[in-house]
Amino acid sequence: MKVLVTGAKGFIGKNLVYALRNHGYNDIDEFDVDTNPELLTESCKKCDFVFHLAGVNRPKNVDEFKTGNNGFTEDLLNRLKVNAKKCPVVYASSIQAELSNPYGQSKKEAEQSILRYADETGAKTLIYRLPNVFGKWCKPNYNSVIATFCYNIANDLPIAINDGETAMNLVYIDDLTAELLGAINGNEHRNREFCFVPMSYTAKLAVIADIINGFALCRDDLSVPNHSDDFVRKIYSTYLSYLPKEKFKYPLDMHRDSRGSFTEFIRTPERGQLSVNISKPGIIKGNHWHNSKNEKFLVVSGKGVVRFRMPDSKEVIQIEVSGDKLEVVEIPPGYTHSIENTGDTDMVTLMWANEPFDPENHDTYYLEVQD
Repeated sequence: MKVLVTGAKGFIGKNLVYALRNHGYNDIDEFDVDTNPELLTESCKKCDFVFHLAGVNRPKNVDEFKTGNNGFTEDLLNRLKVNAKKCPVVYASSIQAELSNPYGQSKKEAEQSILRYADETGAKTLIYRLPNVFGKWCKPNYNSVIATFCYNIANDLPIAINDGETAMNLVYIDDLTAELLGAINGNEHRNREFCFVPMSYTAKLAVIADIINGFALCRDDLSVPNHSDDFVRKIYSTYLSYLPKEKFKYPLDMHRDSRGSFTEFIRTPERGQLSVNISKPGIIKGNHWHNSKNEKFLVVSGKGVVRFRMPDSKEVIQIEVSGDKLEVVEIPPGYTHSIENTGDTDMVTLMWANEPFDPENHDTYYLEVQD
């Protein structure tokens, strides 16, 4: 199948082209503002499906709305009709088409041209009145508030909010491309004459700003945003895509001594704490027990032994561990436990605890496993 994508270098177009390729659509004609118009004619002779994403939303002159939106749409449709193509056309319109501003009027006129094309040719047309779309590769400080907030906050720049109570209607770019991939297979979501993305969000500007500002603090307190909240998860992915290259890494506080080191990596109130423990050869760590706290140990390099004993028992349970065979060792409450490096190299262990360490309520009590 040959697919024509107009506006292929734009935010939505770029994401869609990569999504198409990732799903096996490799015969794609990409048309953008700097493409030779003659190539558009050739594409209109051969294409089997059209994603019409090109448009103008921030022109220097208001007249460019009409020429860049409805004008180009009519040009595209005429080229298809001249070549007797009746291939489906997906049009990326805007919820602004419901308004009377110049941009909205130009999108509304383009919609009407699309509908006339369907009546004249019998071709299938799908019109998506899109709300604000956010995600990776969106140009900041242009026409996307989430792109602007993410870019500025990630780059330690100020953000401006005129009215924090303003509600934004939002669609995530991956949800949009998933819908468009469904449309090419006839699985679009439609509500009468318009199509829609089934997953969308509404949030106030002040709330969005608070969420994104919180991301910038995660490195300080080792927290992770609440990924059970689908909206927060998608904004966090968007935020990370705007990190400057010098922020691709960040240091952790390594607690070093002669035995090795202990370093917290992640701590969350609802999913616990993850740490990296490095033990020198012959070193034993632990020798304590917990009432309720529980842990998981995973040795990823080196070898050793984890030992357990009930406080009122002399029986010692031993479990050998090695980076050559990754196995998780559960540390149940009520057992004093230790971990010893029995190899001749550093032993590296990932340690998860069901709750972050709290010095005021540590639930950790010293007791040797082996007397």
